[in-house]
This record gives sequence, C-alpha cells and structure tokens, in this order.
Amino acid sequence: MRTDVNRINENTPWQELTEGLKMFAGGTARNFATGEWRTNTPVLLQDKCRQCLLCVPVCPDVSIPVRDGKRLDFDYEHCKGCGICASVCPFEAIEMKEGIEP
Repeated sequence: MRTDVNRINENTPWQELTEGLKMFAGGTARNFATGEWRTNTPVLLQDKCRQCLLCVPVCPDVSIPVRDGKRLDFDYEHCKGCGICASVCPFEAIEMKEGIEP
C-alpha cells in the first residue's frame, strides 16, 4: 500500500513511498525540514547588509524571507547551505559557517 502524496511527511516509512519522481507533487517541499541536510550554514551579518536583496532570487530553496521590502534572517528549516547567497552578496554580509547551527 502506498501513501497519498499529500500525507507524506518526515515520519513516513520508506516502504510506503512511491518509487521514482512521481512521489512528490509540486509545492510539497515546505512540508519537509530539509535544513538538517546542510554541512555549511549561511549567517547574515546585519551590520553589513544593505538590503539590496540580490541574494533573494538566487536562493534555490526560497530560504531568504522578505517582509515589507526587507530581507529577514534565513529560514534554517529549509536552507541546505549551498552558499549561492554568500557568493552573490556584494557587501560580504553573508558568511558561511561550517556545520548545521548558525
């Protein structure tokens, strides 16, 4: 018996998962805390950040929330630590740290 895609979560046994790419429907990534996968963690240096928002559109995990036109701290539950945000920041306001914790 396979589990309905909308009821899959982090506690679903692997035996109940559907094989292949049809396992997940679009937009289900928010249901999974994938941040624990990372080996490096971005840290926002608020004093250096100029709110240019160049980091926001390049984040493949949509882990840089924006409210009222200003970026907030990282969504560490979903950030996988790829470092793309740090590489595009012209003000060096994002520092990559080794490990899961910021």
